[in-house]
Amino acid sequence: MTLPKLTPKQKALAINLDADIYGTFAEIGAGQETVRHFFRAGGASRTIAKAMSAYDKDFSDAIYGKEAKNRYVTQNRLRKMLRYEVSLIEERLSRENNPGRKFFSYANTVTTINFNKTMKGHGWVGLRFQLDENEDYSEIVLHVKFMENDATLQQETLGSLGVNLIYGAFNLHDNPRKLIESLYDDISMDNVDIDMIDFSGPAFAYVDNRLMSLQLVKNGMTDAVIFNSEGNNMLPADVLYKKNIFAVRGSFRPVTLVNIDMFERGLEMFMQDSNCGVDETVVLFEITISNLRAAGDIDERDFLDRVDVLAKLGYTVIISNFSEYYRLIDYFANYTNGKIGVAMGVNNLLDVFDEKYYRNLSGGILEAFGKFFRQDMTVYLYPYKDPETHELLTSNNLKVSDNLKQLYKYFKQNRRIVDINDYNPNHSEIYSRDILHKIAHHISGWENQVPEGVAEMIVERGMFGYKEELKLKEFS
Repeated sequence: MTLPKLTPKQKALAINLDADIYGTFAEIGAGQETVRHFFRAGGASRTIAKAMSAYDKDFSDAIYGKEAKNRYVTQNRLRKMLRYEVSLIEERLSRENNPGRKFFSYANTVTTINFNKTMKGHGWVGLRFQLDENEDYSEIVLHVKFMENDATLQQETLGSLGVNLIYGAFNLHDNPRKLIESLYDDISMDNVDIDMIDFSGPAFAYVDNRLMSLQLVKNGMTDAVIFNSEGNNMLPADVLYKKNIFAVRGSFRPVTLVNIDMFERGLEMFMQDSNCGVDETVVLFEITISNLRAAGDIDERDFLDRVDVLAKLGYTVIISNFSEYYRLIDYFANYTNGKIGVAMGVNNLLDVFDEKYYRNLSGGILEAFGKFFRQDMTVYLYPYKDPETHELLTSNNLKVSDNLKQLYKYFKQNRRIVDINDYNPNHSEIYSRDILHKIAHHISGWENQVPEGVAEMIVERGMFGYKEELKLKEFS
């Protein structure tokens, strides 16, 4: 039997009635929307040590210090606030006089929608807390993007989200997936996106933040998440803002020499065509949720195997719910007006020109093409060798439907579609499905078809169905 979800008022009251939970609220930019719930619920004196809004920048600087480039709605600012406020509690309250108390500091720094409605609003929300008076502090930090078109509504959403976070931290810390889901209690998915979340500290010692990122996309809380080769969650806006972007989509199950050849040759052409440097360019390996679900429900072990291999090779990963390529490009365009390049195989381009994928669009395939084949976007096309006919397919001989031939010709003539000619022909008959079959059935030959170091990693960790018992027999 599923218990009914508690309202923000009920959650706030439950926290207030726990005599051991005690802390501070520091909210900047949207009023004191979270602490208001605790004041109204009753019994707040048991919980609230202090509530403040250092709204004025000069006063805020005097408390927390100045920020680089005078940016106040940042993760760095939020973490400063959390740690400063906890240090004040520890400094001003004696543990001897407050036995059993579990201290916390809640903070947010946000900007709501502006008067002209040209900026939707976004912010950072976080909690630093302890589960036992003798335990070190844990933290949950998340970034939100407001979707509502009214500042008052955004403030109300922020208040409910803050209550859900505090209640979840103290009551659902042992189930972070459920904690993440509970953040939307009494909040519509259409009201706010959570596009980054980070768990740290002893309460989450065994939490893999990449899996937590996956939950955000899987649950429809955001369209995409990004994490670097160290496995750290990254804010998409920080990674993509005003950058040139080069992306490669694939299953990467596992990464093959074809993937790397496509990526390296395509990137070389993109950098040359765009006349841009490494510091101005972001390279992303994209895996879609639909790809992860290809065999049914998402296998988290399989997901981590894929991204661990990509991490070993030093790549940044984006997980998205963009089944169609045009949605990926449209997403990038929200953050940058720089150049965008996508490396793909011939089969993927044929899917782009398949009208059945655009029946949900009022403008059909033409609307999708308007978003995909932007003036600043180029497809770098990697040839495909048909395993049965051995015919090599390129942009010159692939076949699109008759009614799209002229459009295809137009995009090709205007260099929206460019062939990767300097490819390695030795890789043309490497197929990931064959490699997977060989790995799972312990058939040799696949080891030389993946990048250096990847085969050893797969064998050592038993990735992608590599059978440990067969490995033991081989060496017995």
